[in-house]
Amino acid sequence: MSLTIPDYILHAARMSVRELSEEIAVMLFQKEKITLAQASRQIPIHYDVQDFEKDIKTLRRLGRL
Repeated sequence: MSLTIPDYILHAARMSVRELSEEIAVMLFQKEKITLAQASRQIPIHYDVQDFEKDIKTLRRLGRL
């Protein structure tokens, strides 16, 4: 299915088609309508080893690991 977004909407939101697509995917994920895997298709994930290590330390500190 395709969805047509009028240019004036993109202009008013100051967003590109890609940015709007990402926002929609994030919103659907937050509302638990789609999975993270579905939401992250073609969205670059900026999560590196340092982020992972930081998250592990936080989980340990919170007693969740």
